[in-house]
Formats: sequence, C-alpha cells, structure tokens
Amino acid sequence: MFRIEAKSNPRFLEASFITILIIAIMAYSIGYLKATPHIPIFLVIAILLAYGLLKKVPFRDLEGGMIAGASAGLGAVFIFFFIGILISSWIMGGTIPTLIYYGFLTVSPNFFFAIVFLICSIVGISIGSSLTTVATVGVAFMGIAGAMDISLTITAGAIVSGAFFGDKMSPLSDTTNLASGTVGVDLFEHIKNMGWTTIPAFLISFVLYAIISPTGAATSFETVEQFKGGLLSTGLIHWYTLLPIVVLVIMTFYKAPAVITLAVVSIIGVGLGSLLDPVPASDVFKILFDGYVSQTGNKEVDALLTRGGMNSMLFTIALVLLALTMGGLLFTLGIIQSILAKVESLFKSAGSVITGAAITGIGVNTLIGEQYLSILLTGEAFKAQFAKVGLAPKNLSRVMEDAGTVVNPLVPWSVCGIFITSVLGISTLDYLPFTFFCLLGPILTILFGWSGKTLTKL
Repeated sequence: MFRIEAKSNPRFLEASFITILIIAIMAYSIGYLKATPHIPIFLVIAILLAYGLLKKVPFRDLEGGMIAGASAGLGAVFIFFFIGILISSWIMGGTIPTLIYYGFLTVSPNFFFAIVFLICSIVGISIGSSLTTVATVGVAFMGIAGAMDISLTITAGAIVSGAFFGDKMSPLSDTTNLASGTVGVDLFEHIKNMGWTTIPAFLISFVLYAIISPTGAATSFETVEQFKGGLLSTGLIHWYTLLPIVVLVIMTFYKAPAVITLAVVSIIGVGLGSLLDPVPASDVFKILFDGYVSQTGNKEVDALLTRGGMNSMLFTIALVLLALTMGGLLFTLGIIQSILAKVESLFKSAGSVITGAAITGIGVNTLIGEQYLSILLTGEAFKAQFAKVGLAPKNLSRVMEDAGTVVNPLVPWSVCGIFITSVLGISTLDYLPFTFFCLLGPILTILFGWSGKTLTKL
C-alpha cells in the first residue's frame, strides 16, 4: 500500500485531526453503540472521500487509491476462502473432532488451570477460532470450576490464554492468515517465526498456571464426559482421521505454498468424510460452502462442530476489503505519510521500530477495540519502516499478532472483550491479570526487538 502515490500533502496537525476523528468515530461506534466494524468503516470512507474532494483531489485518484488499497488484500482473501473450505472438510473428515476428543482425555482434577490452558490451546489450534473455543469448551470448564469451587476468574484467564494461543498459531485462524497476508509472508513461515515469542510465552504461562492450580480437588467431571460422549456419538473419532495433520506438517516442512497445502489437506479431509459417512456430491458441495452442521443432540458439541465453509468467511473478507479501502484513501490523501514523516525520526533501530509497531497494535485495540483493524493498520503503517532498518516482513507479521491478536480480549470495550464477558460471566478487568499468555506476548516481542535475538534481516 506504500506504493500508493499521495495526491495531497496535509500538515501534521491537519493529518492528526483527521486521524483522531477517525479513531473517535470507530471507538464510539464499536465501543458505545456496539456496531459491527463494517458500517463505521464505511462511514469513515465517505468522510475521507468528502475531505479529498474538498482538497480538490480528483475523484478518479480517490477511486484509484481505494482500488489499490483493496487489491492489497486479495491474496489474503483467496486464502480465507480456502480456510473456510478446510474447516468444514476437516470436521466432516473427523480431523477436528478427533483432536478435540484427545484433548479432553488429558483432564484431571490436579493442575486444573494448567490443563484448562492446554486443552483450550489444543481446541483453539484445531478450529482456529478463539471465540468459538471460549463459547464451547470454555463454558464447560467454567461449569467444572464452579462445581469444584475453584476460582472462576483464574479459570477464565486460563481459558482466554489457551483460546488465543490456539487462534494465533492455527493455520485455520483468520487473524493468522490476515497478518501473514497483509505483509506478504507465507502463512506457515509466519507461524514458524511466531514460535520464537509464542512458545516461551506458552511455556511460562503453563508453569504459572500449574503453580497456582489447586491440588487434591475432587469432583464429578460429568460435563467433560458429556463432551466426550457427544464427540464419540458423531462416529468421526478415529486415529487415522489425523492423516491431514501429518500431510500438513510434511508439506509445511518442505515449504509448499500455503494455498496448495490448504487445497491438498482439504481434499484429504473430504475423502475421509466420504469414507466415514458417504453423502451425495451435492451435499459435499453444500458443506464446503455453507459449513458442516452437527446434529448430535448435544448443544455444546453441535455448537463446537457446526462451522466452516466459504460462506463463514464472508464477514471477515468484507471487513478486510473495507479496512484496506480506508487505508488506501488514507495513503492517497497523504495522511499516513504526513504522520509517519513527523515521527519516523524516532524509528532508527530495530528495537524502536518493533516497539512502535507493538504500541500501534495495542493502541488501535485500546482506542477502537477491533482486532482486525489493529493488524491491518499496523501492518500497512510499518511495512516501509521495517524495510528501512533492514528487517524482513515476517518480523512485522509476528509483532502484529504479539501485540494485536492477543491484546483484543484484554480491552473491556473490544469485540472480543465484550463477547468473552457475556459468555463466561467474568468481567474483562477481573480475568485480565490471569491471562498470562496474552500479557506476555507484547512484552516478549518488545524485549526480543531490543535484544536483536530471533530477528530476521533482509
């Protein structure tokens, strides 16, 4: 997007005013009016068009900026379609249900918080959705904690940490694909590079949860047994349904392109589904487009497994295209360039650039409360700055997730924060101190930035 030529050269104060106005509109609309981000962004686009016309920028140039901005996300959009197909094919092929079932086998009364964190991490990676993990498995664990008279706030913190670890590291996650696609990094290379900060954060969190877990607690694990029974009733739980995972790992190791990898493992998932429960080709196409529909009769299991399909990605795709269109206008009008020109003197080293990107991601999450925008705006704003200090784009995509994806659930008025509070019944500020993984993400990425460790040079 930095290749978009500025057709206007606003002063720093003018550009700052426009930026503050945009942030105010987004924060009020999303935080107070509880609007989905699409309409506020559309309103901002209209305001920017009016501003551009007042600055006597030809509409053809404004239109060109919008198109150029939106086109920057077409690679990610294409992968999103494959992700939707992959999720539905892996459910019908038993891969995702089997992974979740094996995760539940680890439940034990001892080290409860550590086990909650681990299982939510496994489920999060399996389905690529933090909020679905929280709303299904998380709710089950809250019920278990209540029955065991164990701290609900710490349990909620462990659930959120595990869910967002899984969301961050899953190739099925829309935020993971968005971060890699925004800066043009291969999906699996992005996930591999995130391991340098994510794995230490995971291990530290696991140890902390183990330390603060109660010991000797005894209760009925009826809720977990119901989950396991519901999963078994699907007839999809078999060891061989993990074959797509093996193929995924092998193709990732040999650095196969993400689109080809996703296509291959999706085909394998469909093949396994045809063996487990043969259905007409027309039904397979319907599942791949509309998603898999679970009908076990167990509401929690059905909510967990009813998902996927190309159609499920349209909300995210629309948001991405609108946000990038807005970004294209901001660059065409010279607003971003004006602000960056004023502060770029601060970004002379790898540590300062990484810190600036991290603060931007946290700031967008805090002010606007929108996860996708924190990733998109941080990526577009800092692409050139990372290149100037000789850092490869995958360093930026890692920061975008370390300080973007995992920060959103810590903001009370954010999309994730509001959802989690409503589902778990614990306020954001109450569970925040116990979301160890989410808190460690920004800290580790900034520390590694200043130390120079794990950074990849151009």
